[in-house]
Amino acid sequence: MPVTGILGKKIGMTQLFDDRGDVHPVTVLKAGPCVITQLKTQAKDGYDAAQIGYVDFTKASKVNKPMTGHFAKSDVPPARRIKEVALEVAKEGDDIAVKAGDRVLVDIFTDEKFVDVIGTSKGRGFAGVVRRHHFGGGPKAHGHMFQVQGSIGASSFPSRVFPGQRMPGHMGHAQITVRNLRIRGIDVEENLLMVEGAVPGPRDGYVLISKAKAPPRERRGFAGGTTLDPLKASKKASPKKK
Repeated sequence: MPVTGILGKKIGMTQLFDDRGDVHPVTVLKAGPCVITQLKTQAKDGYDAAQIGYVDFTKASKVNKPMTGHFAKSDVPPARRIKEVALEVAKEGDDIAVKAGDRVLVDIFTDEKFVDVIGTSKGRGFAGVVRRHHFGGGPKAHGHMFQVQGSIGASSFPSRVFPGQRMPGHMGHAQITVRNLRIRGIDVEENLLMVEGAVPGPRDGYVLISKAKAPPRERRGFAGGTTLDPLKASKKASPKKK
């Protein structure tokens, strides 16, 4: 499947043990099933992409007439969430032709080691500087308001507040991208993907999972037969005393 990403839902967090007995905190994501609702082409739209929809039970009364006609045009079931994802670059001899109505499942990450996850962080509402920017605050004694920001500008110079000053305001509910999360397990039957680390957003929050754009380089030669002891190597390289 040439699609590089899939829509999913955050289930929760747990932990897994590897072969050496080390514990790894993982986030369980329900990746799909998704369906391609529309294809964007270079000739018609100016770019190549695929519009995918997260297939979930949706009442017909919850879908308006424009979206109902959009889904009926591709003969796909109503989708709860829609997102555009990029397509893989075609290689010589590869048949990667896709069309509207094709299913997108978690098996697209079978040969991958890392993924990028985009989600919406939890909304915290209006927050002060202590909670929002981790200010120290003032004395926590009687007669003090330790959570206030305090002075933010001088009187003579500069006589104004500089742009970007950290102040109270809306906190959270922002798009967050977490890159290079290692895949720790894939359940093809249940469409589950387990990635090491935290994923932004609450439980049952929708996320976009895509193949890592810049995966980290795997380290080689560590804890193996070809590993060199730096102390022994330095002694061997040093000139011997006569």
